[in-house]
Amino acid sequence: MSTEDKPAYSPGLAGVIAGESAICWVDPNAGLLYRGYDIHELAVKSSYEDIVWLLLHGELPDMAQLGKMTWELSEERTLPAPVLAMLRTLPHDTHPMDALRTGVSMLASFDPELNDNSHAANLRKAIRLIAKVCQLIADGWRIRQGDDPCAAPHDLTHAGAFLFSLNGVLPEAWLVEMLDTVLVLYADHEFNASTFSARVTASTLSDIYSAVTSAIGTLKGPLHGGANEEALGVLEGIGSADRVESWVKERLERKEKIMGFGHRVYKTGDSRVPVMRELARNLGERTGKTHWVPICEKLEEVMTREKNLCANVDLYAAVVFRLMGFPGALNPAIFALSRVAGWCAHVIEQHDHNRLIRPRSLYTGPVARKIKE
Repeated sequence: MSTEDKPAYSPGLAGVIAGESAICWVDPNAGLLYRGYDIHELAVKSSYEDIVWLLLHGELPDMAQLGKMTWELSEERTLPAPVLAMLRTLPHDTHPMDALRTGVSMLASFDPELNDNSHAANLRKAIRLIAKVCQLIADGWRIRQGDDPCAAPHDLTHAGAFLFSLNGVLPEAWLVEMLDTVLVLYADHEFNASTFSARVTASTLSDIYSAVTSAIGTLKGPLHGGANEEALGVLEGIGSADRVESWVKERLERKEKIMGFGHRVYKTGDSRVPVMRELARNLGERTGKTHWVPICEKLEEVMTREKNLCANVDLYAAVVFRLMGFPGALNPAIFALSRVAGWCAHVIEQHDHNRLIRPRSLYTGPVARKIKE
């Protein structure tokens, strides 16, 4: 016989306040703030390095702070030889997210401050992680393609270093600038699934590498970081704007989920969409592939009318990544390239004000019973 009143229940923790944070605020009415700064202003005026400093330290950097951190990121990108050897032993068809998850977990063993959860040590480890995640993704992909890893020059930005390490050639300035904007947009998003996973792990006083490994495993799923990879498949399947209406109605009749639409928090649209849409439009004009944005816009029109669902950032991110030349399989990993800064900031905040995260469940099994004699 139960002695406990039936607790309140919110499926998927929808609307549940699970903690306090000074890092990021997702306003249901389409606002997104990093440490109080609006994402639209940051996307225009700030670099990804600015955002890394802002998320980790709470304020935008001055020139000296920015220069020092940029140099530290460039110095910390090199991977330990055993980690590179591990990447070479993975099966050829290993997904980039699986390689990244394994790589981050392995990197923990090479960090002398692994089990020091002090604020200062966590800040130093955060820089190492942000730098090495960049190299893990690029080196892992090159090895998968049968190419040797390619170290970037030290004078490149984080976005530029990733493009160089991935492709082995000096990237054009406009491409670096666009990727930098993408990284700014994806850097944090409050208590999303992967960030919450990281905070749950950190709340046990486990280390920052374990927390980020948890986050990567969560991000891989198609309902989270894998959504932009799935959205690309949607756009490729449609092919042209004049096919959108019939394509959507066929899927809705079969009650299929259409990737790139809807969001657990936003009610009137994802605040990052306008910036990502313009990036997609600009890239379409630069590359001569202008048909993608009209497909997305028609999708927005039909989905708003039929389901009252707005596009989320993954719809246009799929186009941006495609037009930047990234293979679809890399899409979630590029998400991680950016979001690792947010994960690290949240782990540091969790460790600084820790309380073990331990929710309850609503039991739906049999009532108390006896074993039959």
